[in-house]
Amino acid sequence: MRSPDGSLQDGLIDTARRVLPGGTFGNMAGDVVIREGRGGRVWDEDGKEYVDFLLGSGPMLVGHAHPEVTEAAQARIAQGTTFFANNRWGIELAEAIVGASPCAEQVRFVSTGSEADLYAMRVARAFTRRDKILKFEGGYHGMSDYSLMSLAPKRSANFPAAIPDSAGIPRSLRDEMLIAPFNNIDAVAGIVREHRDELAAVILEPFQRIIPPAPGFLAALRKLTAENDVLLIFDEVVTGFRLAYGGAQEYYDVVPDLCTLGKVIGGGFPLAAIAGRTDIMAHFDKGKVGDDGFLMQVGTLSGNPVAAAAGLATLDILKRPGAYEQIFATGRELMATLDGLLKQAGIPAQVIGEPPLFEVVFTTDTNPIRDYAGTLRGDMDMARRFNALLRERGILKGEQKYYVSLAHTEDDIRHTREAWASAVKVLAS
Repeated sequence: MRSPDGSLQDGLIDTARRVLPGGTFGNMAGDVVIREGRGGRVWDEDGKEYVDFLLGSGPMLVGHAHPEVTEAAQARIAQGTTFFANNRWGIELAEAIVGASPCAEQVRFVSTGSEADLYAMRVARAFTRRDKILKFEGGYHGMSDYSLMSLAPKRSANFPAAIPDSAGIPRSLRDEMLIAPFNNIDAVAGIVREHRDELAAVILEPFQRIIPPAPGFLAALRKLTAENDVLLIFDEVVTGFRLAYGGAQEYYDVVPDLCTLGKVIGGGFPLAAIAGRTDIMAHFDKGKVGDDGFLMQVGTLSGNPVAAAAGLATLDILKRPGAYEQIFATGRELMATLDGLLKQAGIPAQVIGEPPLFEVVFTTDTNPIRDYAGTLRGDMDMARRFNALLRERGILKGEQKYYVSLAHTEDDIRHTREAWASAVKVLAS
């Protein structure tokens, strides 16, 4: 499978282009094939080493191949990998989630964040007996038809009209989703009050992609939804157990009715969850709500014991004193370093986000970026060039954010600082 020049990676890339649409799994670009990861670093198939700020798109918060997580998963694998029945580790993980997440009274497991968000919206509809859901422009809630509305619209629309982001979405679904601008409580309030009799829930990432909530926005949204008898759903697939042990709910001190979780809770294995109030979660239990109120949810790998055991081991590590202090200290140092290098080079940009996940937006606009429209002011060509320069210098990250892990070391920070300095010098020349 090697290329004519002997590169195993190039040979695999050629094969991928032949057997995979676009040559990828649909995630990262197909020009790198990762062989292994340890701690805060990964290696490609030709042995090139990278400081890893992709972290598998976020799950590896304690680092790759953490020995305690690996041991927990291997122990379960030796005893069988799935049962389609309750298992101890899934039950214990649900108990840990209930203990950690302020809104969580009960938990239902699925395998992906996309599923979790889909079922959260569905259970909100079942509970309220209303059809519409409000989401925010630029907010990501997985790959369902309902979620793929106004994630990354190429053209502006009048709020609350939804714009499908994908081919294959039925036209009829557009009217079931309402769209609002993030961090604009007045605009949200107008939409909620106008549609309150048909609106089941508001769903949002409390930290939207790389944009923090404006001071008071989440609290005002909580008050608005409660006053209008509309459910509030926090999509915490990314922020759960990352911004704090209790997630964004703890970090921003606002408690929704439901939340979705993923990434960190599976310890690098496929696992996600819906969590929330018992009266809402009762719709997953036919004995509690009867045929008319019952929401069917079945998944072959839901609550998988290997994933649950890996998740429990991960949460045990994160509960230790100093874990979050270390993650935040690393992130703050990185954000300050990048901001300083760009300012020193005279490159107009904003470094935005929170210390565990952040990004640079190349823009001459000095107004703070508060919503999706604000991110469009960024120079995407500059961002792509910067990311490519960093890849050459041994830094792996996604197109839109840096994920910081507990495993990133001082040596990783030093390497990153040197790579940034070199890449910034090229950008400024």
